[in-house]
Amino acid sequence: MERTHDDEVLLAVARLVMDVSIRAAGELGGLSPVQLRALTALRVTPGGNLAQLAESLGITVSTASRLIDRLIAADWVHRRPAPHTRREISLTLTDGGRAVLRQYDDRRVSQLRACLDSLAPDRRAAVMDSLAELTHVRVH
Repeated sequence: MERTHDDEVLLAVARLVMDVSIRAAGELGGLSPVQLRALTALRVTPGGNLAQLAESLGITVSTASRLIDRLIAADWVHRRPAPHTRREISLTLTDGGRAVLRQYDDRRVSQLRACLDSLAPDRRAAVMDSLAELTHVRVH
C-alpha cells in the first residue's frame, strides 16, 4: 500500500520529535530512552510501585527492578516501603530526578521552538492551536 501525503507528514513529525528527544537526551549525558520514560512515568504517578511502572513501560517487573536500581544509584529515584503496606515499595523522584527531567523538557522545548520559529509568524499560531487540539492541551 502506498503512503499518502498525510502519512508522509505524520512520519516526518514522528521523526522530528524522536530526533529532538534523542538529541536532548544526549545533551544530558546519554540517558537512555527507557530511563527517561521511567522518570517521566514516576513524575506522572509518584508513589507507584514496580508492577505499575513495569506495566506502564511494557517491561517485566524484574527488568523494572534493575532499571530502578540504576536510577537509584544515579540519585534520581527514591525507593521506600509503601505507606499502606510494607509488602510493596513506593517509587518517587528525587530532587535530582525532577531536575534532570526539567532539563530534558527544557532542551526539547527549545529545539521544537526553533523549528516553529522557522515558520511565518501568522502560521505559528495556527500550528500551535492545531497541536493543542491534537494533544488535548487546553489553550489559555
